[in-house]
Amino acid sequence: MRHGKKVNHLGRKTAHRKAMLSNMACSLIEHKRINTTVAKAKALKRFVEPIITKSKTDTTHNRRLVFSSLRQKEAVTELFRDVATKIGDRPGGYTRIIKLGNRLGDNADMAMIELVDYNDIYNADKPKKKSTRRSRRGKKAETAPVVENKATKEEEE
Repeated sequence: MRHGKKVNHLGRKTAHRKAMLSNMACSLIEHKRINTTVAKAKALKRFVEPIITKSKTDTTHNRRLVFSSLRQKEAVTELFRDVATKIGDRPGGYTRIIKLGNRLGDNADMAMIELVDYNDIYNADKPKKKSTRRSRRGKKAETAPVVENKATKEEEE
């Protein structure tokens, strides 16, 4: 049974796991996509998404919180300057995991994890979504007087 086991330990001690996830997150922010194993990609997704959410509001407190988990000044500035402006309106789901197959040496399941908004292949062919859908009742009420106005204009002529 898996009661209370939320963290995948990845076969490492706590300090090694935190350092590895921090370095992988910095690489992901810098290069916008990295190749790794599926288990590490899933662990990295859980690690990096709250950090990206914190970067949406640029305050000193959020910068310090992000720096405490990333530990690289260049990655923090890149995250708050470039990445946060690009994902500012997205409500979540900043990363995507794409499975690549098995690694040649040890047959490990490999995956590519990437920032969603930086992929040109997936975003190019999809049109932008409409902001909201409105009910048709308001439009019918607005169009009905217009039709009556045209009828009255024809009678006047």
